[in-house]
Amino acid sequence: MRADRGIAVTEASTVVRHSALRSSLGLVVAKAAQTGTGFAFWVVAAHATFDREVGLTTAAVSAVMICTQLAVLGAGSAVIVSVGRGEPPARVLDAAFGIVGVASTVLALGYLLLQWMVTPDTAVMSVLFWLTFLIAAVTGTLCTVLDQALVALGRGSSATSRYLVGGVFSLGATALVAWQAHGAPADVMMACWTLGSALTCVLGIVQLRRLVGYRPRPSLRPAKNRSTLVLGIPHQLLTITERAPGLVLPLLLAHMVSPEAAAYWYPAWMMAWAAYTAPMLIGIVQFSEGVRDPGRLVATTWASFRWSLAIGGIAAVVLVIFAHPLLHLLGDRYANSSTDALRILAAGLVPYAVLQAYNSVCRVRSLYTEAIVVGVALGVALCVSALLVADNGPTAMAIAWLVVLSIGAAGMGLRLLAILRRVKNEAR
Repeated sequence: MRADRGIAVTEASTVVRHSALRSSLGLVVAKAAQTGTGFAFWVVAAHATFDREVGLTTAAVSAVMICTQLAVLGAGSAVIVSVGRGEPPARVLDAAFGIVGVASTVLALGYLLLQWMVTPDTAVMSVLFWLTFLIAAVTGTLCTVLDQALVALGRGSSATSRYLVGGVFSLGATALVAWQAHGAPADVMMACWTLGSALTCVLGIVQLRRLVGYRPRPSLRPAKNRSTLVLGIPHQLLTITERAPGLVLPLLLAHMVSPEAAAYWYPAWMMAWAAYTAPMLIGIVQFSEGVRDPGRLVATTWASFRWSLAIGGIAAVVLVIFAHPLLHLLGDRYANSSTDALRILAAGLVPYAVLQAYNSVCRVRSLYTEAIVVGVALGVALCVSALLVADNGPTAMAIAWLVVLSIGAAGMGLRLLAILRRVKNEAR
């Protein structure tokens, strides 16, 4: 076992790192492939079953993503920091996989039990649903760690192939269900979605094996896991403040307003998120580069921010122009309800890019408490404002979302400038 670990370390040291720009673009393309196939999945799902089943499936997918964000416990960020400092990747990954494997299983089961007790009227209780939900939560969490591990190794661009293959298989399974009959239940749709997540995870492990000779041996040794958690949890709390509002809102809509409300909101949000992923993914690379070379933090931040606006801006413009035809693929109901909402949400790219630049700098500078407090306040304001106007439809929700996000980004932008000014003064 020690010999294998040594081989992995040696091979890791000889891995050819790609440039930060190449890793950033690779991650963006990967997420574009994931989002594109994901959108196609929902298009087929909308024609394969009823709005209620689509709404229940979107709520389940959002719940999986929430479990994933909670279960990561900062393990991915800990891998970036540890590998950036020169620690052996194999030992770091073993600890990370052990932590997230247990955490994702516990959280998924906990959510299913909570849903069964609190919202029995909208809970899907079949064995198939519980099994696929559990698999989706575990593999989705592992995929997050795999993504950040490959970023730490300078090979973020490798994500494209695995997300594309996983998404195509998931889409194919959904198309097969739609071809067989209309009205597929939510548990069957969830099983189709889970197939893509599981396959993406397997391909990521294969890529790590080929790149650094790594063979997963998840470890639960207290000493190593404790150091990983101490390093990673502050990063994960910050990540949760970024992702939770978009994931929690569909869930709240499905159980507090109606499954149909979630069904009409989710496609607009999902497509807007396609543009938002550019600053989010570039922010991960910015964080990785900032850990490796703190002396270039200011230059890295501004370069990352420009690329976030350039790449994300292209996606946002496409969404604004083609909002109606894209949503029309799901059906007239979705296009009529959500077109304006999608266009408004696409405009949120700029404030979201500011948020990501600010959070990445806070990660490098260890300003966790500040960023987490700001993020929690912003996330609560986003969800509450959208829920308050939910009865008026997706457009009103999108306006509330954009206004709150823009106000928050203005404050974060001013604080970001102050931090970067201090970094310059320290360098002098």
